[in-house]
Amino acid sequence: MTGPWQQEFVARGNDRIGIQIYPEPDGVTQAPVVVIFPAMGVPARYYQPFATALRAAGLAVVVADLRGTGASTPRPSRTSRYGYAELVADVGAVLEALKPRLDGRTRVLLGHSLGGQASLLHLALHGDGTVDGLVLVAVARPYWRLYPGVGRYVVFAYTQAIVAATKLLGWWPGWTFGGVQSRGVIRDWGYTARTGRFPRIDGADADAALASVRTPVLAVSVDDDRYTPAEVIDQLCRDLSAAPVRREHYTVAEAGAPLDHFRWVRAGAPLAARVADFVKSLSKGLPR
Repeated sequence: MTGPWQQEFVARGNDRIGIQIYPEPDGVTQAPVVVIFPAMGVPARYYQPFATALRAAGLAVVVADLRGTGASTPRPSRTSRYGYAELVADVGAVLEALKPRLDGRTRVLLGHSLGGQASLLHLALHGDGTVDGLVLVAVARPYWRLYPGVGRYVVFAYTQAIVAATKLLGWWPGWTFGGVQSRGVIRDWGYTARTGRFPRIDGADADAALASVRTPVLAVSVDDDRYTPAEVIDQLCRDLSAAPVRREHYTVAEAGAPLDHFRWVRAGAPLAARVADFVKSLSKGLPR
């Protein structure tokens, strides 16, 4: 599928990460840049409506494909071993590759679901001076005990069944959830769902490192999101004890369309305006 972007690639050894570079917003020079990392199994092209809305709000946009998804390689298979550590490292590699485009501009990471986890862990583990702000949309640890009511038991059974099937098959074929995935990604995601903790990344305690993040954060929950309800996001925000966190909720009434964990991307113009307001506050150095 082609689109209104320039397709480029970031080399990662024998693999590569696909990045879509959107045209600069009309009439804006040195526009702030938003770099988007998608949800598990969601290709970068899916974010075209939201990227277009961000451009209309005066922001430059880059969307990366997560490893193994869309234009990025390797294709998940029984030989794939990569997990959260590699996803986190890919965030840093993309930012480094974009550095000539980002220097002198306000730089914001925007992560959706798994892409938000990888973005946050990159800042926690590798220093958060690489960007000026972080936007997290539907991002949290999917810890089963945080979910309301009997739904928590459904989350536990569902996530751990996916883990068990992945161990048996050697990879996750994408049945009902998440697209085709490496066993390492599912292993780490399932560990977080089961224990409420991120896996250790290159030997480091990722959860302890969250307290070191000082980058301003806009954390957004979405109406009708059964995968990442507001209560689960609230806990992650509490763990960002040193960061100025702006906590917001995106409603069906504001969007003017149905929403859930994924559909907000297709009805994201009002949310794009909120992101632009957050970025503007970073550019001006205003209190957040």
